[in-house]
Amino acid sequence: MRKFNIRKVLDGLTAGSSSASQQQQQQQHPPGNREPEIQETLQSEHFQLCKTVRHGFPYQPSALAFDPVQKILAVGTQTGALRLFGRPGVECYCQHDSGAAVIQLQFLINEGALVSALADDTLHLWNLRQKRPAILHSLKFCRERITFCHLPFQSKWLYVGTERGNIHIVNVESFTLSGYVIMWNKAIELSSKSHPGPVVHISDNPMDEGKLLIGFESGTVVLWDLKSKKADYRYTYDEAIHSVAWHHEGKQFICSHSDGTLTIWSVRSPAKPVQTITPHGKQLKDGKKPEPCKPILKVEFKTTRSGEPFIILSGGLSYDTVGRRPCLTVMHGKSTAVLEMDYSIVDFLTLCETPYPNDFQEPYAVVVLLEKDLVLIDLAQNGYPIFENPYPLSIHESPVTCCEYFADCPVDLIPALYSVGARQKRQGYSKKEWPINGGNWGLGVQSYSEIIITGHADGSIKFWDASAITLQVLYKLKTSKVFEKSRNKDEKPNTDIVDEDPYAIQIISWCPESRMLCIAGVSAHVIIYRFSKQEVITEVIPMLEVRLLYEISDVETPEGEQAPPLPTPVGSANPQPIPPQSHPSTSSSSSDGLRDNVPCLKVKSSPLKQSPGYQTELVIQLVWVGGEPPQQITSLAVNSSYGLVVFGNCNGIAMVDYLQKAVLLNLGTVELYGSNDPYRREPRSPRKSRQPSGAGLCDISEGAVVPEDRCKSPTSAKMSRKLSLPTDLKPDLDIKDNSFSRSRSSSVTSIDKESREAISALHFCETFTRKTDSAPCPSLWVGTTLGTVLVIALNLPPGGEQRLLQPVIVSPSGTILRLKGAILRMAFLDSTGCLLPPAHEPWKEHNVPEEKDEKEKLKKRRPVSVSPSSSQEISENQYAVICSEKQAKVISLPTQNCAYKQNITETSFVLRGDIVSLSNSICLACFCANGHIMTFSLPSLRPLLDVYYLPLTNMRIARTFCFTNNGQALYLVSPTEIQRLTYSQETCENLQEMLGELFTPVETPEAPNRGFFKGLFGGGAQSLDREELFGESSSGKASRSLAQHIPGPGGIEGVKGAASGVVGELARARLALDERGQKLSDLEERTAAMLSSADSFSKHAHEMMLKYKDKKWYQF
Repeated sequence: MRKFNIRKVLDGLTAGSSSASQQQQQQQHPPGNREPEIQETLQSEHFQLCKTVRHGFPYQPSALAFDPVQKILAVGTQTGALRLFGRPGVECYCQHDSGAAVIQLQFLINEGALVSALADDTLHLWNLRQKRPAILHSLKFCRERITFCHLPFQSKWLYVGTERGNIHIVNVESFTLSGYVIMWNKAIELSSKSHPGPVVHISDNPMDEGKLLIGFESGTVVLWDLKSKKADYRYTYDEAIHSVAWHHEGKQFICSHSDGTLTIWSVRSPAKPVQTITPHGKQLKDGKKPEPCKPILKVEFKTTRSGEPFIILSGGLSYDTVGRRPCLTVMHGKSTAVLEMDYSIVDFLTLCETPYPNDFQEPYAVVVLLEKDLVLIDLAQNGYPIFENPYPLSIHESPVTCCEYFADCPVDLIPALYSVGARQKRQGYSKKEWPINGGNWGLGVQSYSEIIITGHADGSIKFWDASAITLQVLYKLKTSKVFEKSRNKDEKPNTDIVDEDPYAIQIISWCPESRMLCIAGVSAHVIIYRFSKQEVITEVIPMLEVRLLYEISDVETPEGEQAPPLPTPVGSANPQPIPPQSHPSTSSSSSDGLRDNVPCLKVKSSPLKQSPGYQTELVIQLVWVGGEPPQQITSLAVNSSYGLVVFGNCNGIAMVDYLQKAVLLNLGTVELYGSNDPYRREPRSPRKSRQPSGAGLCDISEGAVVPEDRCKSPTSAKMSRKLSLPTDLKPDLDIKDNSFSRSRSSSVTSIDKESREAISALHFCETFTRKTDSAPCPSLWVGTTLGTVLVIALNLPPGGEQRLLQPVIVSPSGTILRLKGAILRMAFLDSTGCLLPPAHEPWKEHNVPEEKDEKEKLKKRRPVSVSPSSSQEISENQYAVICSEKQAKVISLPTQNCAYKQNITETSFVLRGDIVSLSNSICLACFCANGHIMTFSLPSLRPLLDVYYLPLTNMRIARTFCFTNNGQALYLVSPTEIQRLTYSQETCENLQEMLGELFTPVETPEAPNRGFFKGLFGGGAQSLDREELFGESSSGKASRSLAQHIPGPGGIEGVKGAASGVVGELARARLALDERGQKLSDLEERTAAMLSSADSFSKHAHEMMLKYKDKKWYQF
């Protein structure tokens, strides 16, 4: 293991630097004061990047299928994704490489395989007998467009209908076309003068596999006899057909039409339908036809042994129901139930007890795929209640605006959140178990707990248990509860910062150990929460208003001091507590009638009942200044040990003591520098007109993007003023070379008054604040968008009652450090290179009155949990790790010498940087706007991993990407889905074990009994030898130009990674046989070729012999 000596490296110069630089180092580090060596254990081989799992609702779903024996549900999407769901906790995501929309899915029931039909006219066969499904075969149709597919139960022949109205037949074992084709003109013959349109339905008669029912879009239905190759019956109706369904006895079928009608036909009476129903049509008197309705997009006809059949349909509402939500209609006997859905219906399927189409279906549930939800309806209970959905599909219930990821949390945290979240459960669900319960769970090899927190546009925050690659919602917090809602729509609140979603969450700061939570919202508000298991009623919600403004009145003095609105001059030793206001000033105007001193939101003045869970401790709001709204908050930090919260924006920084409810610090960014300001600032006063400012969520609307905005990073301060919050986010960031360049030369630069210096990073810690410090003390490190780090010293009163009586003294230390690019993240290491976490209080229930003994203990206890005497010897040094958009530096403290430096990127910028623990060590993990993921060792900043991961980075990914401990990371891959990945080689190796199995060996149910009389007198199901009909011997070969066979990547290689055990062995044996068959056929062809060449050779030899038989040797 190589040892790294800090003395060898200074300011990014490597150990192999010139002798001149070595002399320079010796000057900076006198021989008597050598820095200790730190042995680093992380190497490149500890890192490997791979996707682990995808959670959430499949974005833009387009197709649905269910295997009734395996009990697995499949959903296809418009982007070519495939999501498979088994029992809760068994999920799988696959992707078609082409990215074409999935138009239909068909399971090979109980075979562990699935056929997908795509909009680019390809068919794919997926092998589900391995943990990561793969494509075995593909077939690309070259001359026709696929519109509908049908695979009969226990058949290997797939019927494929096309836009031209023809039907082709595919052998799903070899994925080759049969020579048997049903041409549209043969199917309709002279029954119609025009083309019947695309094929919209194919199914075989449940009682006779030799009869195929073909539905054409124009309204024509044909019953085709496969053996005689001609149509038995043709049924015509003058309205377009959307779907067709059989009665299980095979004597009747039902069609749904574009005018909102259902027609029921008897197979032997093609002249007219037996019955015509308009489920939602108004029945007119005089026997006239009811008024036409909207199209019925799909119908299913399901029978029960002991009662009336079910007719289930989507669509078909009357045209006068404007604004009515999409509906699913369940007709059962004489009752009709109309079930309203929250989103439009993409598809639905009825789940039945039997996979056999010729038996009583016994439907027990309907699975409805909506545009943004998956609903399962219980058909067996009165009122058709829905099942409680156990999958984590509600991530997007309100659009996600930010997220944080915490691995290796305290063990009691998930149970605590679960217990308060359990009380939030809705009532009225079906009492039955969730019926989609196929597959098996993987082995949970990870022992640590993981929590994901998502912030949403409606102000809600969700806590998720993400341990062992699963996801389950634990608890939901509504932050908007503390604010007054406007009663009527005309009454427009002061939320001029945003058009809608004034409560949207921008930043989450959470301390897992103390359970303190702090959020910053889009209306320049900050709320601090404590966790409690007791319900409380808060009579008056504590709140503070802060006036942060940016004003420089003097050109000559670059450090132009402004009188802060609150009496907190720089270095003030005695800040004055502000009494908490019960509710904000209703309105206040400056002399020229401009809005002034008014917050954007109004805090409730009535008592607030707070349930167990997170309870409001304090609300802080920034106020309007001289007609200008407050700027959005760009950074936030909370510390439970110090009892402080700090936040900043492009105007400045504010620190609040949340125990005393007092503002301690309120400074413009310029004032933080004091007399050390290196920049020449332009004079300005509060603007009368509102111009772009703020950072964070502002540029996430899908609308037009100003070119200047596009070439700035998200931490840049220039943003659009009005916010339309993210339903989806800006499609891309321009990542051209130089487009993000905001480099500063070392010379003094003039700051454009638009791109003001915003606070971009905040970190509380106990460290050395000045070069002269002999011992660490509590401090706040502040990073700005111009690459400056400033240090503020904190002087905390003793613990107990004194903490609430004496003020916290805040004084800028004068320490200034500089990096290229906006500061993103800071952390501190001890002299051995171990991470020093910020001080924290352990969590305790604060709503219970304490005993006297407890109070005595509290008085004696100092609030800082990491005290200098116990944690460090005074002589020991520390290291500050600072990561900016462009580079990372490790600074030795208290000397403030740069020990190591690494330029992370020249042409792009870092979107997210985190200091994380991995394999009993720590590293810096970075995600760049150009799609690279990188890790660096600490403290020496050696590059350990650099992988080009994402070709396109959009604003959603930029805002939600986060790394956490143990090699875990995540981001929002679509508006509805979280993608998790790992950069740990160990997790990559264990992933196969952790993934669930989709396929489990299950006995296929017995076929229905034909009965004595049916067997005696005929009737019952008629079987058909499809092999004889469609095989090459009888139907010949299909035209080669019609479709092209593409072997898939999921052959024997795919199975090598499959689970061992019966399933894996079965799959291997099956594939080996398949391959052996292919090899044998190749061998047969080669043998035939050799035979023919041997034959021709013998012919030639015979001819030569005849030619030269009578010649002598000298005549040759």
